[in-house]
Amino acid sequence: MQPGGETWSSPDQFDSLDKHTQWGIDFLERYAKFVKERLEIEQNYAKQLRGLVKKYCPKRSKDEEPRFTSCLSFYSILNELNDYAGQRELVAEEMAHKVYGELMKYSQDLKAERKHHLQEGRKAQQYLDQCWKQMDNSKKKFERECKEAEKSQITFERLDNDINATKSDVERAKNQLYARTHAADESKNEYASQLQNFNAEQWKHFNNAIPHIFKNVQAMDERRTVKLGETYQSFAEAERRVIPIISKCLDGMIVAAKAVDERRDSAIVVESFKSGFDPPGDYPFEDFSQNLSRTGSDGTISNTPKGDREKDGGPGPRPDPKHPMSRTKNKLWLFGKKPKAPSLEDFSHLPPEQRRKRLQQRIDELHKELQKEMDQRDALNKMKDVYEKNPQMGDPSSLQPKISETICNMEKLRALLGRRQNTLTVLFGSSPEGSHTDDTGQEHHTPHRHAKPPQPGNPNSDPHEFDDEFDDDDPLPVIGHCKALYGFDGQNEGTLSMAEDEVLYIIEEDKGDGWTRARKQNGVEGYVPTSYVDITLEKSSKGAVTYI
Repeated sequence: MQPGGETWSSPDQFDSLDKHTQWGIDFLERYAKFVKERLEIEQNYAKQLRGLVKKYCPKRSKDEEPRFTSCLSFYSILNELNDYAGQRELVAEEMAHKVYGELMKYSQDLKAERKHHLQEGRKAQQYLDQCWKQMDNSKKKFERECKEAEKSQITFERLDNDINATKSDVERAKNQLYARTHAADESKNEYASQLQNFNAEQWKHFNNAIPHIFKNVQAMDERRTVKLGETYQSFAEAERRVIPIISKCLDGMIVAAKAVDERRDSAIVVESFKSGFDPPGDYPFEDFSQNLSRTGSDGTISNTPKGDREKDGGPGPRPDPKHPMSRTKNKLWLFGKKPKAPSLEDFSHLPPEQRRKRLQQRIDELHKELQKEMDQRDALNKMKDVYEKNPQMGDPSSLQPKISETICNMEKLRALLGRRQNTLTVLFGSSPEGSHTDDTGQEHHTPHRHAKPPQPGNPNSDPHEFDDEFDDDDPLPVIGHCKALYGFDGQNEGTLSMAEDEVLYIIEEDKGDGWTRARKQNGVEGYVPTSYVDITLEKSSKGAVTYI
């Protein structure tokens, strides 16, 4: 009803209402299609976000990931973005169920209701048309009968006034007039009855039936309008509900951004790549004019101080043809050849002895982590058995994801443990005894060698006469000697301190890691930087078997 009690539409606009209600349903379905396309956009957006997160997530294990705050913050941002994508999926799901799904269901109900109201209107109109046809037929019959009666009356009057007409003709015309007049009276009564019935039905049609149908159609269309308004609100609420969580995700990204600490990252870089070596000192003057003859006429060619000449070994050629200058670039790392970057996982930045111990320590830690995961797996399996025997205590299937995760962690630890053990075996031969025992807390130590120096008369013992490197009784053979070009303070475990110009015995060559194994005159052994010494190998040591 509109203001003033008027109906929603006039009775003569039934076809217009038919078109309008159909337009209303089409508009509702068009909006439903819009919502469907909107939620598909959300679904695709969430899918693309998750794909982006997966693409940039680290592929390596957690232990191998960089510890820089910039990296950790980026991974936190990826996690927050993944949660953000989940909220977009919730928006799509909310729109699918509470907006699009309800609209399509309501559209089907609306079509059925509209069809019912239109059928009632058509039936009422058909019944009124039928009443009108009956009334119209009786009216036409009454009109025909009246005309026939008028003709019969004219004929009777003409014969009755005609003196030549016979009595029988006049009597026959009179009877005809009587019959036609009687028929006209009957058709008149029938027409009056049909007219009265039609007027009554028409009044009911336009005052009861049609207004009732139109009110129902009006109520139906108003409900459609209300439904659209409600779904408009649901459309907005679907996104408003996730705004607090999305805001938390964005806040998490801000927190991750503020967690970037350049000083901490720099400290990690310094700790990872520091060599521990002292900077090389000044390079001494090399006088190549010592072999030139000095005559009175030529004068003194060399201005080298006597002290420097004595330091260089006095006049005459150097016993070693290799010039120390060839090693300068290897020592001046800042300006020359860059040393190999240390690896944090295989500890290649450490001296061999310390490197072996650190590798063994890491293997022990992996054994402990693996045993912890195995214990957790056994505990979960026992709990699963209890749940299977007593379902009232819990669901056994709820433990399967955690069991699968534990098994996956075990496989990763086994793979990492195998790589570390393989590295230790390749670099130092077989692993020390106890490295594969179940007692993960056992410490492994490599005995240090404190062998006596070789006899003065026999500095070059047979290089093939040696025992295993873990034997404390027999020292490794001497394969040469070296002179310290610079002083070295061996602070790290396994290294050997030396003073400038100190002569050491070589018992093991550099195997590419930048360290040479040497022995002092007092029998103490250790590793010294290869670039810090001038090495001379004995001829008889060629082909000697050495260890790293």
